[in-house]
Amino acid sequence: MTEASSARSTRRHHWRRDLVELAALFTAVAVADAVANTVAHAPSGLVLLCSAAVALLATAVFHVWWSRRHENAPPPTDTGAAAPSPAGQAPRAAGQETTLWRMRTTVRDEPGSLAALCTALAGQRVDILSLQTHPLSDGTVDEFLLRAPGSLQPGELSRTVAGAGGTHSWLERADAHDLVDAPTRMLGLATRTALDSAELPLALRQLLGRCTIHSVPARSLRGRPLAEQVPTEGVLEEHRMKFRDPSGGSLTIERPQLPFTPTEFARVRALVDLDARLGQRVPPRRDVLTLPEGNEITIRRADTSDLAAAREMHDRCSPQTLALRYHGPIGDVDRYLGHLLSPRFGRTLAVETASGRLVALGHLLWDGDETEVALLVEDAWQQRGIGAELLRRLAGMAAETGCESVYAITQASNTGMVAAMRGLGLPLDYQIEEGTLVITARPAGLPARRESRESVRIQDATGRR
Repeated sequence: MTEASSARSTRRHHWRRDLVELAALFTAVAVADAVANTVAHAPSGLVLLCSAAVALLATAVFHVWWSRRHENAPPPTDTGAAAPSPAGQAPRAAGQETTLWRMRTTVRDEPGSLAALCTALAGQRVDILSLQTHPLSDGTVDEFLLRAPGSLQPGELSRTVAGAGGTHSWLERADAHDLVDAPTRMLGLATRTALDSAELPLALRQLLGRCTIHSVPARSLRGRPLAEQVPTEGVLEEHRMKFRDPSGGSLTIERPQLPFTPTEFARVRALVDLDARLGQRVPPRRDVLTLPEGNEITIRRADTSDLAAAREMHDRCSPQTLALRYHGPIGDVDRYLGHLLSPRFGRTLAVETASGRLVALGHLLWDGDETEVALLVEDAWQQRGIGAELLRRLAGMAAETGCESVYAITQASNTGMVAAMRGLGLPLDYQIEEGTLVITARPAGLPARRESRESVRIQDATGRR
């Protein structure tokens, strides 16, 4: 009932009560006058006086009953029925299967456009869990997180949106991680970026969804300029964004299936600016392990500050070891180190002896949805389980970052690398390309082991402790 109808009902109730009170008053006056005349002129005046008292009492009782009856009665328009569900839909049955969807669509920048779209979704019993708007010059891109009945097909959902005025729509399955609101997600991504330089490409991929990120160094291995000159404020195109890489090159992000919006451009630029201000950084974690013969080694993250130590390790490696790792001319191997050790292109683990000498490197290099893994162990430290331990840790890192697959490029004669990949316990795909062996593993869901002790023991490739 509205406020106006409630006020009208209240006025009608007061009018009836006032009428009864006025009638009772006139009745009382008339009775009193008749009694007075009778008492004054008739011999039975006492009997009439008592009768008048009874009549007044009956009138008072009737008035009280009438008032209480109308005060406790329900409003005339209240039928006791429950309010109908929005858009005439039936209540959702408890336990019904639902599906989470992420949807983007462009609507006209006119009053009522968004309301029409929401009404159409409600007609399909679709709940809107969150909504973000991305203003454009010729419309508005609305990004929804939807919970739809499991029986609702994506094609039907797309047709419903198109019928309500949505254009250039995009739809994909979502999961529980998408339930986090946008400000909280941005704070989490900023924290990850602040702690580790290697997290920036991963944070951008999580922010933007399916996209390709190209980090182009400023110069090639032979000193030739590679990266294009990008303005300080960056460049926004329909399906591409470009920024200056804090390391001196350029950062290009592409997403063919969905145009970028100015809001997304501003968010990415904020993360890139944060990374540039903080400079190169890696987590300070160091794990001490014990080899089968009793020697202790330390595994830690490496960066470009380890360039000199990595070159010294190259000098101690045999030409055969370097050839198995780099698949090219041995004279150029030192030039790769600056790229490999940069957190912009992936993560690197270094192995140090108790004296601080670098004896092994393990690289995890970002390559779109896939990730390359590579190992280099100094000759004198091979066959001690170091390569297998590095590979296990790198695969765990790939799983934590959501990489769909990890591949290693080696030669068929590199039995140590093949054994280490098999030791992961994951399904493997083998492919020969021009004499080169490519081994692919899919580590999705593989947990990275968290050591609870400062010092642990590892086993070598043969399983001997």
